[in-house]
Amino acid sequence: MSYLDRIITCNNYDPSHFLPFLADGARIGAVKHDFARHLEARPNVFQVTPDGVYLSPDLHSFEERTRQVAQVVQELIGQKIIRRWHGEQYPVSPDSGGNTLFLLDRASVPYFGVRAFGQHLNGYVRDGENMKMWLARRALNKWNEPGKLDNMVAGGLPYEMLLDKNLEKECCEEASIPPELAARAKKLSFISYRAETSTGLKPDTMYCYDLEVPANFVPCCTDGEVAGFELLPIDEVAKIVRETENIKKNSNLVIIDFLLRRGFISPNHPEYVGLLDGLRQ
Repeated sequence: MSYLDRIITCNNYDPSHFLPFLADGARIGAVKHDFARHLEARPNVFQVTPDGVYLSPDLHSFEERTRQVAQVVQELIGQKIIRRWHGEQYPVSPDSGGNTLFLLDRASVPYFGVRAFGQHLNGYVRDGENMKMWLARRALNKWNEPGKLDNMVAGGLPYEMLLDKNLEKECCEEASIPPELAARAKKLSFISYRAETSTGLKPDTMYCYDLEVPANFVPCCTDGEVAGFELLPIDEVAKIVRETENIKKNSNLVIIDFLLRRGFISPNHPEYVGLLDGLRQ
């Protein structure tokens, strides 16, 4: 395996498996053909044609669209077509400019192939001339990749949450990072990918932060989503990314971005250009 393999894994999207999902004449997502058949049975909310899935033009307001789509999602959960209700609302928009058409429960986002945004934080410690990185171990009851290693802090960006406030919340809940320390985190990059899953599509964008924490700081989870933390030399972290499947798939990309920016993957590396290109698709 290689660093580039990690990027390829998160960009396995085959457009032929999907129909475009549109609202107000703009593309807002992509729906697998099998899932589209379930939406076809609800023509008051979704109109399905051979060319695409359309949110009904009879739904005019933000509130009405949100309510009607949520009702369909709840029905599909009851039929065990959608796995679960998360309880966190994500905005659905044709762009990132705040033109939100309606809200969609987080767990349903991949079924509709809607772009979601998140924040991932690399927590690191300087050890003389060397560097170490904190990795979180995901709780075994997590529905997605339980038990895998993860970035020190990672979370989605819900509707109407400002980046700095959401990061502060996630830092507190997942690693007990106090607000004054979390405020030192620097947003230095972003990554994007299009991952096809068994249920749909994840065209995600993740803002990447770096935070140097004191040598005596030990993270501790308060919300039950993390089973523990490991502080590892950066060379060992790089090897885990490169040679194992032990890290959550998209978190590998956040670490690769860190390794590139910090010079641990140099321009002489044979995959260097491919990595730079592949992290933003």
